Amino acid sequence: MKERIAKTYDNFANKLVQFSRDWGRPSWLVFLFILTFIIIALTPLTGNTQLPSDRASTESVQTCTSNTDRELRGVWLTNIDSDVLFSRQKTSEAISNLAELNFNTLYPTVWNWGHTLYPSQVSQQVTGYPQDPIEELKNRDLLDEIITAGHKKNLAVIPWFEFGFMAPADSVLAQSHPQWWTMRRDGDAIWWEGDVHQRVWLNPLHPEVQKFITDLVVEVVSSYDVDGIQFDDHFGYPSELGYDEYTVELYKQEHGGKSPPEDSQAPEWIRWRANKITAYMETLFHEIKQANPQAIVSLSPNPQEFSLNSFLLDWYRWERMGLIEELIVQVYRDRQKSFIKEIQQPEIIAASQHIPVGIGILSGLKGRKVYWNNINKQINAVRDRHLSGVSFFFYESLWNLAAESPERRQAALKSAFKEPVERPQLDDCQFAVN
Repeated sequence: MKERIAKTYDNFANKLVQFSRDWGRPSWLVFLFILTFIIIALTPLTGNTQLPSDRASTESVQTCTSNTDRELRGVWLTNIDSDVLFSRQKTSEAISNLAELNFNTLYPTVWNWGHTLYPSQVSQQVTGYPQDPIEELKNRDLLDEIITAGHKKNLAVIPWFEFGFMAPADSVLAQSHPQWWTMRRDGDAIWWEGDVHQRVWLNPLHPEVQKFITDLVVEVVSSYDVDGIQFDDHFGYPSELGYDEYTVELYKQEHGGKSPPEDSQAPEWIRWRANKITAYMETLFHEIKQANPQAIVSLSPNPQEFSLNSFLLDWYRWERMGLIEELIVQVYRDRQKSFIKEIQQPEIIAASQHIPVGIGILSGLKGRKVYWNNINKQINAVRDRHLSGVSFFFYESLWNLAAESPERRQAALKSAFKEPVERPQLDDCQFAVN
């Protein structure tokens, strides 16, 4: 019975996504009603439910119930356009302020600019530096500081691998491992970020790159009392890349000597590379769970279509395979209509039946201030659709880079988060049958 329901659910969930693409997004409501009716018809009326220890299986069916006593209230902390991580005092004060405003989850960066932001033996071996050599991190273990302070304030701490497979082109990591780079068809490996920063992308398909990233991730989840680990779209790579020697040879081996398509957007070429990244993610998931079974795997990508076609990251498939235990989709939109359209995408609805699904809201950037009225509308839209909560990008724009004064913005946040609540848990998602 369990396998029959599981196959029925996944079959109809996948058809729901395709149906909505073919016939228009609003049609998913009709399909979802049919899906719900069928699952109810197949589910026994009695019997207890429980969560099996191994979620990375497609043979189980979950439904996430709306728990009004829990809500994700998170924020990303980075050292880009922010000095919150540059001193013990500032970091400690930030955590205290967030706790006072009833936040419950911190996503601090631990990997960017080609360096870790914690003392790392893995980094030492590969780059010659145990962590980013900037003066502000000297003689500090930033991650340990955040975990200690955060847990004292009942804040979950889920380190964020901000740069993923991306690295500055002039970094020690990139310059000492040019064989790890992936590139365009013309041999150009430089990828411009914001027309300012020159980046390169380490090849997620290369075994040496996979080992390096896996070793970093396992180091974090096994050495620190973290609540999880988080990745984002940088755990794929721009779809215009992938024409490096290693990838081309691998493709030829699997295609009878045929070279990859010249068109980087060719559907089969997109799918092949995305599947390779998915295969790595499946291996990494099990490595994480072996090192720390209690650490959840969190992902904060862009909406599915953009994530897959632009960064080869097929998070919808990852979720179907049980490789994500928390999903926070970045929906950084100015217009409310566009925001609502994105959070109602069928992939998000389908995922919310399995795992806690929150929405990433842009609270502002250094050169792009966002008014609280817009932010508040987006919080309410997420709540109205019974999703699991929100996380803000990023800490500095919560009130320091805000359109309003820090005092007004903090008062508004306090009004939005009136009482402290626990963050959503996988236990909120219960299996339909024994």
